[in-house]
Amino acid sequence: MAASKPVEPQSATGLPRWQLALLVGTPIVLGVGAVYLWNRSRRKGMKGTGERKTPEGSASPVQGQDGANREEEKNMVLLLNPLDHAQSSKNKGNKYFKAGKYEKAIQCYTEAIGLCPGDQKADLSTFYQNRAAAFEQQLKWTEVVQDCSQAVELNPRYIKALFRRAKALEKLDNKKECLEDVTAVCILEAFQNQQSMLLADKVLKQLGKEKAKEKYKNREPMMPSPQFIKSYFSSFTDDIISQPLQKGEKKDEDKDKEGEAAEITESAGYLKAKQYMEEENYDKIISECTKEIESGGRYTAEALLLRATFYLLIGNATAAQPDLDQVINMKDANVKLRANALIKRGSMYMQQQQPLHSTQDFNTAAEIDTQNPDVYHHRGQLKILLDQVDEAVGDFDECIRLRPDSALAQAQKCFALYRQAYTGNNLSQVEKAMDGFEDVIRRFPKCAEGYALYAQVRAQLWVILRSESCITAEVLLQLQWKQDLDLGLELISKAIEIDNKCDFAYETMGTIEVQRGNLDKAIEMFNKAINLAKSEMEMAHLYSLCDAAYAQTEVAKKYGLKPPTL
Repeated sequence: MAASKPVEPQSATGLPRWQLALLVGTPIVLGVGAVYLWNRSRRKGMKGTGERKTPEGSASPVQGQDGANREEEKNMVLLLNPLDHAQSSKNKGNKYFKAGKYEKAIQCYTEAIGLCPGDQKADLSTFYQNRAAAFEQQLKWTEVVQDCSQAVELNPRYIKALFRRAKALEKLDNKKECLEDVTAVCILEAFQNQQSMLLADKVLKQLGKEKAKEKYKNREPMMPSPQFIKSYFSSFTDDIISQPLQKGEKKDEDKDKEGEAAEITESAGYLKAKQYMEEENYDKIISECTKEIESGGRYTAEALLLRATFYLLIGNATAAQPDLDQVINMKDANVKLRANALIKRGSMYMQQQQPLHSTQDFNTAAEIDTQNPDVYHHRGQLKILLDQVDEAVGDFDECIRLRPDSALAQAQKCFALYRQAYTGNNLSQVEKAMDGFEDVIRRFPKCAEGYALYAQVRAQLWVILRSESCITAEVLLQLQWKQDLDLGLELISKAIEIDNKCDFAYETMGTIEVQRGNLDKAIEMFNKAINLAKSEMEMAHLYSLCDAAYAQTEVAKKYGLKPPTL
C-alpha cells in the first residue's frame, strides 16, 4: 500500500466517518462509505432510529367480542359507503395486528383492498402497505415485496412501503433493488433517519465485497505506474533495497567508474533486479529476486524484501507475507532490512483490519531502529485509523524531524491536524491545516498524493459546513478557501497529470462529481479507480462508491428524486 493514503476511524454510531465526502478513499479504511449518504449522519439530532413495525391508521387493542358486539359492527357497516367500509376493515385489521393476530389482520386488510374504490389511491396504497407489515411479521418476504410494490405503484414516494420493501429485498438477497429502495428512502427523509442509512451502508458493504471478490480473483496482476512506484519508495528513507547500487554491491570489474551504476552482464539475481529498478524496468524484478533466493545467494535477505515489496505493489499480499516473515526472523540480517519488513507487514495488517498485529509490528520496528523516520510516518497512519489523532500528529512530527523533506509525511500531518481541529470544533485550526496543505503543494509540486488529499479534505469540509446547522453565513465567508469545488477538481486534475494511474485521484474526482450532481461522470471515475485498485479491500470500497452513485441514477429515473448538490 502506498503510504500516501490516510485512513478514517469509525464513528461512535457505527457508521464509517469517511462517509463524510469519502475523505480518505483507501484500502485501509474499515468499512464502506455510502457516497450518497452525503454526510447527513453527522447532523446532530438524527431522528427515526426506531423500527417501523406498526401499520397505519387508528386502532385500539382488540377487546373480547361477544355476539352482540359483532352484530352491532355488522349493522354499522351496512350504513357505510365503500371507502368507509374499507376503512372500517382496515381499522379492524389494525386491532388484530396490535394484538399479534397477523393472519386475521391480513384477512381484514385483504377485505379493505377489495372494498376500496380504485380511484382512492392514497387509501388503497395504505391498505397494501399494512398487509405487507403483517406479512413481514410472518417472515413472508415475497408477499411483503408484492404488497409494497402495489403500494409504491399507487404512491411512488411512500416512505414506509419503500423501506419495508427494501428490508424484504435484503432478506431475499436482492441487494441491487434493496439499495435502490433504501437510497430513495434516504433522500425522501433528507438523510435524517439512522435506521435507513445503516441499511444502506450494510448493503453497500456486502455488494462491494461480493463484486470485488469476483473481480479480484480473475484479475491479472498489474504493475502500478512508474510514478506511483517511485512515490511509494519515496515514502521510505531507510529502505536499503530502493537505494541505487552502491560501490560495495558492484562486481570488481565494475568498480572502475566511480559513481556510475554497475553494468551487470550475467544473471546476478538481486543485483540485476536493482539494475532494473534504476531503469524502471519493474516487471522483471520479481523473477530476478527469485533467482537470488533459489540460489541462496549473498543477497537473499535483500531479494526476499524486494520481492515482497513488489508482490505488495501488484496486490498479492498472500505471496508477500512469507517473504516478509522470513526477513523479520533473520536475526543476523541488517536491522534496516528487518525494520523495513516490519513496517511493510504492519501496513499489510492495517489493510487486513488487524490493528493489534499492525501496532505490534510498528512498535517492534521502533524498538530495533529508533532513528528510522519511516516507522513514525507509517505508524502515524495507523494512529489515525485508530482515532488516536494526537499520537498521529506526534509520529508525523518525529518523522519530519528526522526527514524534513518528506512530502508525504508533511501532507499527512496536515490531514491529522485537520482531523484534530475539526474534532475539537476549532475553525481557526482548520484554516491553519488548510494553509499547511497549500504550503505542501507549493514546496512539493510533483507530489500527486498531496493534491489528491488536499482536494478530498476541501470537498469533505464543504459538505460538512453546508450540512451543519450551527455554521453561519459569517463563518462561511471567513473560510474563503472552500467557496466551491472547482479548485478541488483542479487539484485532482493536477494529480492525474502527474500520475495517470493514481487510483486515489480518480476516486477523489468521483467523490467530488457526486457532490456536484454529475453522477455519470462520477461512475466513470470510480470505474477507472476500480481497474487500478491494488487490493481486494480497496476494490470493495470503490465498488461501493460506484454502486451508491449508480443507485442514485436509478432512483432519479424511477422517482425523480435527487439529493441536493453543492
